[in-house]
Amino acid sequence: MISRSAVTRGTQLALRRQGCAFAQRRGYAAAAAIGSESGSYEPTDIAGIKVAHKDAHGPTTKLAVVAKAGTRYQPLPGLTIGLEEFAFKNTQKRSALRINRESELLGGQLNAFHTREALVLEASFLKEDLPYFTELLGEVLTQTKYTTHEFHENVENIIHLKQDKLAHDASAQALDAAHAVAFHSGLGAPLYPLANSALGSYLSEHSVAAFAEAAYVKPNIALVADGASQSALAKWVEPLFKGVASSSTSQLSLNTAASKYYGGEQRVANGSGNSMVIAFPGAALGASKPETAVLKALLGGQSSIKWSPGFTLLAKAAAAAPGASVSASNFAYSDAGLFAIQISGSACAVRKCAEEAVKAVKSVAEGGVSKEDLTKAIAKAKFDALTAQELSGAGLVAAGTSIIHGAQPFKPAEAVKSFDGVTADKVKAAAKALLDGKASVATVGDLYALPYAEELGLKV
Repeated sequence: MISRSAVTRGTQLALRRQGCAFAQRRGYAAAAAIGSESGSYEPTDIAGIKVAHKDAHGPTTKLAVVAKAGTRYQPLPGLTIGLEEFAFKNTQKRSALRINRESELLGGQLNAFHTREALVLEASFLKEDLPYFTELLGEVLTQTKYTTHEFHENVENIIHLKQDKLAHDASAQALDAAHAVAFHSGLGAPLYPLANSALGSYLSEHSVAAFAEAAYVKPNIALVADGASQSALAKWVEPLFKGVASSSTSQLSLNTAASKYYGGEQRVANGSGNSMVIAFPGAALGASKPETAVLKALLGGQSSIKWSPGFTLLAKAAAAAPGASVSASNFAYSDAGLFAIQISGSACAVRKCAEEAVKAVKSVAEGGVSKEDLTKAIAKAKFDALTAQELSGAGLVAAGTSIIHGAQPFKPAEAVKSFDGVTADKVKAAAKALLDGKASVATVGDLYALPYAEELGLKV
């Protein structure tokens, strides 16, 4: 008779072997998944329009027009938000009521929003309804009615609502101010018009219509589809987008000046909150600088594990300043980037956290990063890069912005491979380059308590 202990040992060995085999199979599967490009957008050209698509063979599709009409490109203040608010309203063929009713009957969702570089017209729907929503997007580009009634009823009200909201959002104000001191015009234009902006002489239904005529031309737009095949897009894009012009005849021209980094400091008094942004030149869209992404992951700020502050340096900085919230980001644009540390909280907490954050960057620049923390940061950077592209909305905008600026959409296998070449010396050099250059520091809130850039040891 076999003893119970022998059976137990045999079972443990079998389970151990089984577990190893499972882990090995899982590792091979993960490698295969990352190595394939089935999850990335494939660029093509259909009837002169840049198109990027991927198809997971699911039942739904998300389709977006990404246009060079973000605040960077507007030739006059307020035009981007004006153009955004006319989207999916009255066209020459359909009234706003008809668009709403038809879209709802098909179960679809429509949305329009903008970034600093792009205006995005987005539709989500069942795959079988691709012809209708493709036609609708084509109509918005070519047949929107820019009327006085629509302008006064919608655009001006929306602008005032946005202004009121931003007046009480110290974090958004600080980020806008950081872009302003970093780039001045272009990328430095506020994401939404400021409360004291003199928009009356610039913004009207006529100027918005002229901006649309300049922006909605084939070289300036991309059509991005998540959940549609190239053959399906080819069938419908050419006939339904045939009204899109190849060049502009508008009296307005897009602001296409190249971005230039300046650096500096701006301080704004605000009684509703406290925020600081400490920013430096970052990596541009499509620039192969994986060490910047690893540095961002190393600094971090937000824990990825519940009930734990995590390993990141900024999380430790926040722990030393109770009440402060801090995170590192790299805002990548077509020809520039802004590497930013964003801090918010009470005035005292923000001050203390800012001091600790600068110390953290200096510690990296001096080589004070352990091998274990670097390994964690590289793994986190890979995860962040891959998951950011899996998010349908974010992936659509990133793919569209890339191809209208002549760059390739994100490729998972290439990204993962690039991170494998990051070393401690490269991360150290990246941190040192930030501190050696001019910072862009924006401070919003209690200016008596919040520090100047010079007090933090930064050059502006």
